[in-house]
Amino acid sequence: MTATPVTLSSSAAARIRAIGAAEGRALMLRVAVDGGGCSGFQYRFDLVDAVETDDLRIERDGAVALIDDISLGLLKGSEIDFVDELAGAEFRVRNPNAKSSCGCGVSFSL
Repeated sequence: MTATPVTLSSSAAARIRAIGAAEGRALMLRVAVDGGGCSGFQYRFDLVDAVETDDLRIERDGAVALIDDISLGLLKGSEIDFVDELAGAEFRVRNPNAKSSCGCGVSFSL
């Protein structure tokens, strides 16, 4: 069995399921990396209901996250998480490849 290059935390899986339940339909979290942001690259999170042909599908506890082939190279070894803190609730990527990130945690550099 091959290890998944990106993992989904239990809190992220629970949040994806909760959003889908509130919407009344199955949704998947698409995680992508775009150029830009204050540190060079930025994470993008979208809720979708369709899989693209080049997507890596990550499943945990009945929830699904999708990563396109291009973004996967920048996310290998990462964990997709969901945090609910005083400052706000959000999906986050814990990326061991990032050399630095901005204060908001959405942007990073390699």
